[in-house]
Amino acid sequence: MSFNTSSRQLSKTDEAPEDVPSQEVTPLDAPAPRDTVQTSEAETPEVSAPEAKAPETEAPEAKAPEAEAPEAKAPEAPEAEAPEATTDPEPKAPEAKDPEPEAPEAEASQTETSQTEASETGTPETEGPEAEAPDADAPEGEVEAPEQAAAAPDPAVSDADTPTAPRPRRWRRVWGGWREKYPVAARVLAWTTTAVALAVVVVALLMPTQADKVRIAAFVRLPVEAIFGAALLIVLPRKPRIAVAAFAGLGLGALTVVNFLDIGFNEYLGRGFNVVLDWSLFSDAQGYLQDTFGKGGALGIAALAVTLVIAVLALTTLSVIRLGNLAARHTETATRTTLVLAIAWVTCAALGVQYAAGIPIASEHTMQALQFKAEQVQRTLQDEAEFAKIAKKDNFANTPPDQLLTGLRGKDMMITFIESYGRSAIEDPVMAPGVDATLTAENKKLTDAGFAAKSGWLTSATYGGSSWLGHSTFMSGLWISNQQRYRTVTAGERLTLPGAFKKTGAWDTVGVMPGVQKAWPEQNFYGIDKLYDSHKLGYKGPKFSWSTMPDQYALTAFERLVHSKKHDKPLMSTIILTSSHQPWAPIPELVPQDQVGDGSIYNAIEKAGKKPADIITDSTKSKQEYGKSIQYSVSSLINYLVKYGNKNTVLIFLGDHQPIARVSGNHASRDVPVSIVAKDPKVLDKIAAWNWTDGLQPKQDTPVWKMNAFRDRFLTAYGSTPAP
Repeated sequence: MSFNTSSRQLSKTDEAPEDVPSQEVTPLDAPAPRDTVQTSEAETPEVSAPEAKAPETEAPEAKAPEAEAPEAKAPEAPEAEAPEATTDPEPKAPEAKDPEPEAPEAEASQTETSQTEASETGTPETEGPEAEAPDADAPEGEVEAPEQAAAAPDPAVSDADTPTAPRPRRWRRVWGGWREKYPVAARVLAWTTTAVALAVVVVALLMPTQADKVRIAAFVRLPVEAIFGAALLIVLPRKPRIAVAAFAGLGLGALTVVNFLDIGFNEYLGRGFNVVLDWSLFSDAQGYLQDTFGKGGALGIAALAVTLVIAVLALTTLSVIRLGNLAARHTETATRTTLVLAIAWVTCAALGVQYAAGIPIASEHTMQALQFKAEQVQRTLQDEAEFAKIAKKDNFANTPPDQLLTGLRGKDMMITFIESYGRSAIEDPVMAPGVDATLTAENKKLTDAGFAAKSGWLTSATYGGSSWLGHSTFMSGLWISNQQRYRTVTAGERLTLPGAFKKTGAWDTVGVMPGVQKAWPEQNFYGIDKLYDSHKLGYKGPKFSWSTMPDQYALTAFERLVHSKKHDKPLMSTIILTSSHQPWAPIPELVPQDQVGDGSIYNAIEKAGKKPADIITDSTKSKQEYGKSIQYSVSSLINYLVKYGNKNTVLIFLGDHQPIARVSGNHASRDVPVSIVAKDPKVLDKIAAWNWTDGLQPKQDTPVWKMNAFRDRFLTAYGSTPAP
């Protein structure tokens, strides 16, 4: 009998005398008792292959005397063997706890079928560790022990005292059985999964950041990041390899999400996503979606977006891990392939080989994207301190009130922004015909009413959205191109255009802002005494997507609540019209002025109008509806001016930014039209040197200024004395 629980045990019917050495210490190539040899051969035929390696097991023979001494003292009763078995000093005992006793046998088997299945199914986590364990640390003589123990358990040891090897996980057993039953399907599934993983990684590494650059040629390139990554994963051991692959996959997934954000921001705002500043815009986006598609639709879109982000992160992570494990199982092939690709990349890079202009075969897209984002973060952080210094410099900060705007004393001023009124509305072949016809017709109305106008171009600080950046740039004289600058300037005491009128003490300042639906602390910064937001204009009609009310109603409410009242001073009114805000469906219609009322008349118009879903995915339809919205807004404003304006009325109206790229076109300018309208010819005479175009429609060669330049030019033209 043997007291070594990791050695092969005798069956219950074989009573070996005490002087017979245990199976543990008998050399495999030495003669053994006949009955024992026969029993072993009969019961454990599967260990014949390991026994052929007997010369490698000579090392354990030296321990035979240690096993014989207690064997002589042991009573012949089987019951005495159980406690002795638990005190075996042999270090092989842990080997008996291998959860996969078949693994050494799988290693010994060299059939082509097992090799093919192991390489093609791509499940190193299932078979790899068990199959590799004997090769890593233990001699082959020790590998036999679990086989022997499993083949002939000692009847003297009870089930409670015998350590039971855990069964393989259920999914492993199911997968292994299915793979053996359907080998062809398993191979096809493995190949398909590997191909998908490779495609995911390549697409993530080469994805452009602009929608118009997404084409097949952009993805048929050699990404240098993949070559370096493959070289690293090939040489790493299993655990570090999986850890590095998981980390790299998560990073690649995060970069892919940022790339999608870049595409969206370029499509809507004409710029990429700023990883420092733009997170705050998601709340505005959620509000826009809710106004456009309803609360349920907005929640559904948000849930879909979160699900897609999680899916992208999971997919890239699993893909990199799979490819790394595949490279580790086929090290020689993976090494040769990586070397060939590296040579090809260096050659293409050195020769400048390209598929087309700007699309080199040797790609560094991901590295360049990471470098750009890092530099963007650095520039953003530096810009905050630099802009704070710039904002403190103001040429008119110390100008005395009696030296401000002397050329406009006694005039009723209106500064009006038309949402998304950009240069494309006047020049794009789809939108221009209708908009130009409207501008011509409305200019004739002005002329007939005794008004005149001059128009020019301003380059907005924003594009496609973030209207408040355009508003603040125009009125503060500073280039407010991001949210950080906006927060900085609105927290200070910069002199704005409404603030300059207020500082004189000669005007009352009023704001009419139907797009403001919550507290608006910027009111004090702009110098607005009285604010009429969406809740104070008395509107009882329906919303038109994002726009809370039609422009015609907002202007009518302004007349009823403010302009028609008696005032001791002229008014300086800031009005922001919203009917031309995307998605441009439904669009209000002009109604007789005496029927505007509380806005209930618009219920039928809103119901009969188009739905956002009808046009939002169609560029041509979006352009057509956008053009109609601009026509509506301009007509509403000019109709109001003709009806309620007088000889002292001076109107400045402009767009805040261009519409989104899907409407204005890729790589469109940021220019917006601006017009000054007045009955008093002296008002327009003061800006004759600006060389603006007569009428409401600026010409293509009319001078273009940056929007932040308007404040100082305007203040200077109308009698303000600089005093920094």
